[in-house]
Amino acid sequence: MIRGDIKALSAYHVPDSSGMIKLDAMENPFSMADNLRKEWAKRLAEVNINRYPDAEMLNLRKKIAKHEGVEPEQVLLGNGSDEIIQMILIATVPGTCVVPGPTFVMYNLVSQWLKRPVATVPLAEDFTMNEEHFLQVCAREKAEVAFLACPNNPTGNLWRQERVEKIARGMSGMLVIDEAYGPFSERTHNYLIAPNVMVLKTFSKVGWAGLRMGYLLGDAEVIAQLNKVRMPYNINALTQASAEFLLDHFDVFEAQVAELRDERERMAEALAEFDGIQVFPSQANFLLVRVSDATRVFESLKKAGILIKNMHASDRLLVNCLRITIGSRDENSALLAALREIQL
Repeated sequence: MIRGDIKALSAYHVPDSSGMIKLDAMENPFSMADNLRKEWAKRLAEVNINRYPDAEMLNLRKKIAKHEGVEPEQVLLGNGSDEIIQMILIATVPGTCVVPGPTFVMYNLVSQWLKRPVATVPLAEDFTMNEEHFLQVCAREKAEVAFLACPNNPTGNLWRQERVEKIARGMSGMLVIDEAYGPFSERTHNYLIAPNVMVLKTFSKVGWAGLRMGYLLGDAEVIAQLNKVRMPYNINALTQASAEFLLDHFDVFEAQVAELRDERERMAEALAEFDGIQVFPSQANFLLVRVSDATRVFESLKKAGILIKNMHASDRLLVNCLRITIGSRDENSALLAALREIQL
């Protein structure tokens, strides 16, 4: 029979976006160029799908390790970041998981699945974090693991470097620095990797969301232990072949990331010019804004064929907040035009 606490949960909801300008899920808006798509299809045609995929994924781990400046033994692969979060929470000693709030919902959700207690450290009204308070909660709760999204989702801000460093040095449990939006920010935290500090990353935001390709960087011994709770053959052969191929053409995606960063700045300036819109600083590929009535603006945009994310009911700090993914220039301009037709 199904556990009572599971019955009480709500399933993660993904809204239908058919026929809409999709600015709700932090995806890269650019389709693959035809010439690259043809090369990719040719590579996939060589995959023997009658055989199980490479269980060790050594070639792919070598490419990611080179990309990140670490050793292959320091790389763990998962189906997006979510599966790796689950591995970490399964493998670490049972005990409290500490997270800032608001932050990425999957830290709390997976903890609930595994009956692991969660302690949330509320952010300030401007979404900044007090590192001393965070460490105090970790000490009080005897935290076995903590997650820091850098930049944070859904707020978009990047914690100050010295604050992240202080938490990394002061943690007695495991600290996971989640850089899902790292490609759009000013720094990485690979230099902090230690036996109790790991860096979680994904290729989803740079243009490979459909591959569900996430990876964890950490101390080689810790990665070896986490591998024991990784499902056999967890990365399918087509995803492995795709990721290996696309890493050889990563400059294409880096150029797109640079374009999206420029668009983010353009959009932040344009949105700030609207009366009734407060724009929060972001180093991610989205902007968090506050309006007078988030639900009305969300529904009005939806009627106009534009889907964004309504954050209003998700946290007390996110009252009347909307999260807007940075799309292509045309998509972003369409959003601005639609907002001009709405009574904000």
